[in-house]
Amino acid sequence: MAQRTGRNVDYAGRHLRFGWWSLLVFLCVGFVLELLHGFKAGFYLDVTNETRRLMWTLAHAHGVLLGLVHIAFALCLRVFPDLGDGHRRVVSRCLMGASVLLPGGFFAGGVRLYGGDPGLGVAVVPVGAACLAIGVFLVARGTAAGEGRRSAAGAAPPPARPASTRPRSR
Repeated sequence: MAQRTGRNVDYAGRHLRFGWWSLLVFLCVGFVLELLHGFKAGFYLDVTNETRRLMWTLAHAHGVLLGLVHIAFALCLRVFPDLGDGHRRVVSRCLMGASVLLPGGFFAGGVRLYGGDPGLGVAVVPVGAACLAIGVFLVARGTAAGEGRRSAAGAAPPPARPASTRPRSR
């Protein structure tokens, strides 16, 4: 069971849950987009709505990708418990922010179009991209600095020695 007492927050569990749920949500968004395409919905497929189609496709793609990023981050935290010890809270908030702002901005940008240009919602996309870049940079820097070493309790057992290739005579 995850413990959340004081500063001890289960970031791995949080990101694992968030990743799987966001993956489900954005896969459903993809199904809806496929339905709109299949039923030839004019507000989605008309040539004048090409920007809407692009924005909503980008929202779906970024949402799915960020869901997978959350799952990967959670698994990295489980395998390397010391990864990013000093920056976990910042990384967590950056990844969560990116997961809301990037797909949300793309989707909102496709709701209302201005003569072929996306709506004002797309203005939050660069903020989401910056959050993602900061979070990924901090994790990458943590792995490069050796922060990701396994702790003594979570260390992998040493590789087994190969057995002799000569059959034993009895």
